[in-house]
Amino acid sequence: MADPIGIGVVGTGDWGANLVRNFASLPEARLVALCDTDPKHLARTAARYPGARAVADVAEIAGDPAVRAVVVSASAVSHYPVARAMIEAGKDVFVEKPLALQVDQAEALVRLARERERVLMVGHLLLYHPGVRYLKELVRSGDLGDVLYIYSQRVNLGKVRRDENALWSFAPHDLSVILHLLEVEPLDVVARGSAFLQGKVEDVVFVDLRFPGGRIAHVHVSWLDPHKLRKFTVVGSRKMVVFDDMEASEKIKIYDKGVDRGGEVVSYGDSLTVRSGDILIPRISLQEPLTLECRHFLECVRDRRTPLTDGADGLRVVKVLAAAQASLDAGGTPVAIAPATQEVA
Repeated sequence: MADPIGIGVVGTGDWGANLVRNFASLPEARLVALCDTDPKHLARTAARYPGARAVADVAEIAGDPAVRAVVVSASAVSHYPVARAMIEAGKDVFVEKPLALQVDQAEALVRLARERERVLMVGHLLLYHPGVRYLKELVRSGDLGDVLYIYSQRVNLGKVRRDENALWSFAPHDLSVILHLLEVEPLDVVARGSAFLQGKVEDVVFVDLRFPGGRIAHVHVSWLDPHKLRKFTVVGSRKMVVFDDMEASEKIKIYDKGVDRGGEVVSYGDSLTVRSGDILIPRISLQEPLTLECRHFLECVRDRRTPLTDGADGLRVVKVLAAAQASLDAGGTPVAIAPATQEVA
C-alpha cells in the first residue's frame, strides 16, 4: 500500500469536524494539520486528534510540505481565497459546497487547477450517496423512460443561518443532483422567496429550472417548516421514483406508474390510459456517503484522476445558484444561464 496522503483541514466547525473524523479514520490518509480562526472550534477538534498540528493561520497549511492535500470546510465566503492559495501552493484541494460565491471566482479556480495540474473536488455529498447512485443508474439505463420532470424538498425547522440564505445553504445539494441526473445545464432559472425571520436573509426559497427538450425541475428549500424532508421525486415517461433520505432503510421506491398513449384515437380522452403497477423497493447500501466521498478524493489524489464532483461540476452549480439569486433579487424574473466557455467547460 502507498504511503498515506497528508491531509490538512481548514475549518473545523460542525461540518468540518465530520470531515476531520472521516479522513482520520481512513488508512489511505494521515491527518497532518488542522486550521481554524475560531480558537474554540480548533481546540475542541484538536483535542480529539492530538497527532495533528493545530494552527490558526492558513499560510502554515499552505507552507507545510507534509500536507499534500487540503480540505476547505470553513465559511463559504472563504472558499475561494483559501482554495486559490492552496492550489497556488501546489496542494490538491477538496472544497465544501458551494465552490465559490461568485461565478467568476469559481471559473478562476477551475482554470487555476487545470493550469497547475491539481485535483480540485467539490463537496457535493449527495452524488456519493448510494441512493443517488442507484437513482442515476435508473435514469442512465432508460428504465424510467424519458425523464419529464424532477422536484426536490429540503426543509426543516432547524438552524437559522445569518451569513447565507436558504438558497445558498441548502440548494447546492439538490441542484447538484438534478444537474447530475439530467446531464445538461438549464436554460433559465426563476426563484422566489421571503425573509420572515431576519432582514434580507431568505428563510424559504422556491426555484424553478427549465431545461432543453421541455424538461423542468423544482427545488423547495427552507429552515422554517414543520417537516424535516430530504426528498427527490423523478417522473419518467415509463416509471416514477422517489428517493427519501429520511427513510431509515427504504430510501428508494420505484413506481411502475404512468400514462400510456393508445393507438387509433377517437377522442383525446380516449387516447390516454392511466397505468398503475407494482412498487419496487430495492436494497440500498447504508454506507456513510461522507466516507465514500472522502475516500474518492484520496483515490483521485493518489491516481491523478478527475473527481466525480470536479471543479467544473462545482462551477455548474454556482452558475445556477447565482442565476437563482439574481432572479430572487429581481422578484422572480427569469434569468438565463450563460453557456460555459471552452476553457472551463
